[in-house]
Amino acid sequence: MRSAADFRATVRNGVRVGRATLVLHARASSEADAPVRVGFVVSKAVGNAVTRNRVKRRLRHLVRDELVATPPGSRFVVRALPPAAVAGGQLGDDLHGAWSKALRRLDPERAESSRVTTR
Repeated sequence: MRSAADFRATVRNGVRVGRATLVLHARASSEADAPVRVGFVVSKAVGNAVTRNRVKRRLRHLVRDELVATPPGSRFVVRALPPAAVAGGQLGDDLHGAWSKALRRLDPERAESSRVTTR
């Protein structure tokens, strides 16, 4: 994602999931064949330029693993919070948890069918 309009539409019209190190905004698209788009927001509150770029690189790497189970056409904005600069493995855990929850919120029917019920 590159344009401000794409970021704005995803943040305003999508679902929001917050964690200790990041906030994830997600929006489903009606275009079935469109690629998944992801944008990153890392403000100066996270740290200096070196720290911000390191956080962005880590997030980009972690997002690659999440794209496998993501429906085509989905839009995501990942906003790093200041604790992301010093988070070790917690950043990956937070991203995975937020991503999973956002997907469940975007498609409740798929989430219900994938749940295992025990009686």
